[in-house]
Amino acid sequence: MKFIKTPVKGMNDFLPSDMKLRDYVIALIKETYAGFGFSPIETPCVEHIENLSGRQGGENEKLIFKILKRGEKLQLDGDVKEEDLVDSGLRYDLTVPLSRYYANNRNELPSPFKALQIGNVWRADRPQKGRFRQFTQCDIDILGDSTNLAETELILATTTLLGKLGFRNFRVRINDRRILKAMALSCGFPEDSLDQVYIILDKMDKIGLEGVIRELEKAGYADGAIQSYRVFFEDPDEGRSCREFCGGRLDGYLAPEVLDGLDQMTGCVRAAAGAEFDIVFDPTLVRGMSYYTGTIFEIEMAEFGSSVAGGGRYDEMIGKYCGEPVPACGFSIGFERIIAILKDRGFEVPCKVRKVAFLAEKKLSDEKRIAMFREAAQLRNEGTQVMIAARNKNAKFQKEKLRAEGYEEFKEFYRD
Repeated sequence: MKFIKTPVKGMNDFLPSDMKLRDYVIALIKETYAGFGFSPIETPCVEHIENLSGRQGGENEKLIFKILKRGEKLQLDGDVKEEDLVDSGLRYDLTVPLSRYYANNRNELPSPFKALQIGNVWRADRPQKGRFRQFTQCDIDILGDSTNLAETELILATTTLLGKLGFRNFRVRINDRRILKAMALSCGFPEDSLDQVYIILDKMDKIGLEGVIRELEKAGYADGAIQSYRVFFEDPDEGRSCREFCGGRLDGYLAPEVLDGLDQMTGCVRAAAGAEFDIVFDPTLVRGMSYYTGTIFEIEMAEFGSSVAGGGRYDEMIGKYCGEPVPACGFSIGFERIIAILKDRGFEVPCKVRKVAFLAEKKLSDEKRIAMFREAAQLRNEGTQVMIAARNKNAKFQKEKLRAEGYEEFKEFYRD
């Protein structure tokens, strides 16, 4: 049998140095979000296929790693269809599992419920730089709060974390799905075509305004609607508030409280920010998931060239699982992207623990061996990290490797 020596494409092995950084960032995430009142939860990696394919995950539903039925449930005779073979799948995000989790456990949870979830997700995607088939997601969600206190807390928690990791001068872009809808309807686009209009608008940063106009024309929309839509985006001034952008053009299509809420939220974030960043209204921000119903937001960093975090309000999703309306809002950090940026920067994990390596020659006497382990136990009780290992012939090279792992002190034990 031939053994393949690499991981499955799009999945990664992590060296100890990688894990040191990943564990540090995860610990900082948990510590920071706990300070904002978020509680950690965990959900299974596998969900019922009906939950994963319930038209909540947009394009991600096409990327599900599906799991075959087992044993007697797997019948291969006759005219077999995919649904006859599959009953579950690996989760492609953490939001769908959270919705199912809340529906199952809501009687045991506080209201509002502030959830923190960190875990692997899987997508049968085409691997490329920054895009994997297995990767870690980190989500915070607030369930049961319909006010913009939820959005404000999510943005402040996430930006505070990024500040602790040394990120500065990034941008939080905000918009609202209700503004997107009002713009499209005021221009005359049919309501049943709005998802397609949003998909085209979402390409603005890649193909520009003229590219968006051409795609709308190719889609067959009326010229009057397209030209009216163009007017909204001809002035690229990013310093405008949502109210200045709308300028009365959406009266009759947009409830006034939408603009009031965005202004209020923006003011609170700026006043209480724990990091250096800018928050701007971006009318071209769409977010790909179809389940968003209100405020949406992303964080972008110039050095990465795209967003590193995103989220928004999805008030209609959880009610489909529990049978009653539940307001919900969430923010997801691109954990793998953050790790990639930190590695490119040469980020060093702060060493808070004294690390000592005991290197022992072979054939130590029992007396010396026992004394070595007693000394190590004493140091560990005092909070020192002690590693005991056999001393290699090339001790110099061995110590170099250990220094790279953070060991700065060495004690060698000899037979005599």
